[in-house]
Amino acid sequence: MEIMEKTYRGIAALCVAIALVAGAASAIGVFARGDGSTAAGTSIRGERFEYATTGIYANNPVRVVAEGVGWDAVTLVFAVPALLLATPALARGSMRARLLALGVLAYLFYQYFMYAMFWALGPLFPVFIVLFVASAVAMVWIVSTVDLATLPARFDEGFPRRGMIGFCIFAAVLLTGMWSVRIATGLAGDLAGASLLGMTTLTVQALDLGILVPLAVATAALLWRRRPWGYLLASVFAVKGLTMAGAICAMLISAALVEGSLEIVPFVIFGGLTVAAAVFARKIFGSVHEDAPVPVPASRAAAAHG
Repeated sequence: MEIMEKTYRGIAALCVAIALVAGAASAIGVFARGDGSTAAGTSIRGERFEYATTGIYANNPVRVVAEGVGWDAVTLVFAVPALLLATPALARGSMRARLLALGVLAYLFYQYFMYAMFWALGPLFPVFIVLFVASAVAMVWIVSTVDLATLPARFDEGFPRRGMIGFCIFAAVLLTGMWSVRIATGLAGDLAGASLLGMTTLTVQALDLGILVPLAVATAALLWRRRPWGYLLASVFAVKGLTMAGAICAMLISAALVEGSLEIVPFVIFGGLTVAAAVFARKIFGSVHEDAPVPVPASRAAAAHG
């Protein structure tokens, strides 16, 4: 018991450190974005684009910087406080806090892994690496404390199993359809239509199709079969879906402030996903029992089934 208490306190301390560093990085992204100065450039493919010349995200396309600032704002205002608020309960070993922290850490891992792969080299590059590695370590550490065999029994009948299956399948189909069209457009030579924005490849699409879509499909399949991993991944996917879809809405708003027009269809789609994910997250975490299920002795179980 003492060993587990030390483990939970260690996990909580790591999560506090991650939250503080992510908070600092996202605050710099929001408040040190530069004075808006831009210059015209031509990519190696001959695509003309505007890039920022000042600020922490200098040398990146203007649209990318605008979206990044919106993403940083969501991290600063929602993700970081959520992780910090969960740490006291996390230090006590709360199952609800562990699942919430897993979801937020998955969000931070994805964000800073993409930042490290996507942004032009800048002062925050080492910080991005530290954050996605630390988030991955924290996720593995938390999962190692979860008794997967008894995890399904930690949820009551309020757990939205069928709803989460549908949500995961919808998310997988949506991302696959959206990004397949974008990739095909780019491969056909329409760089503007593919929104390369002067970049060399479609990093976001690669990560979504390589990480999020398989995660969504696996979650749906495991939930359908009522496997313990399905319940764990559903908790992660609900929080990740809430924060990620919300971040995309913020990115679209931030880009609209720069470009003067809001992309209505994507905003409505991801706004709807944000609301749906919030509903499912509330149901999932509301159905968690903090007390571990009491194992039934083998002799009593045999008598009951005899």
